[in-house]
Amino acid sequence: MSTDSPIAQAVRYWWTKAEESQRAARRDLAAGDHTFAISRIYYALFYAASALLLQEGHTFKKHSGVQAAFNREVIRTGRLRNEYGELYNRLFDDRLVGDYAAFAEFDEAYVQEQLRGSEAFLRNIRPLLKFLPPEGRLDGEGWSSR
Repeated sequence: MSTDSPIAQAVRYWWTKAEESQRAARRDLAAGDHTFAISRIYYALFYAASALLLQEGHTFKKHSGVQAAFNREVIRTGRLRNEYGELYNRLFDDRLVGDYAAFAEFDEAYVQEQLRGSEAFLRNIRPLLKFLPPEGRLDGEGWSSR
């Protein structure tokens, strides 16, 4: 499949959304908006996982479908360590709480820990995405995906 195919373009689009979500999470955390930061951290993982699964021919209509397939196709097969599946699952739940539960709050230290985890997640999933340039930056803040 060529790097100009619709799937390749969509993979790059979802990866860009992952990068944008990561940057937004940093801004939200810095502003003290912890619930929004958790949501953005989750979306960074969701978009990155969606890019990988799409590259492999999987499409989904629900977040739960992406979560299940990510665990089945990527974590259980050993392509990424179990800790990344646990992180994804935890943030899936946290995002639901943050978006839908009344009076939801997340501690700053917890959000910082999840942000660090998401950076490692993106750094480890990126090499699996064959439609991205071999080297690149997650953002302009000096974090490199190498």
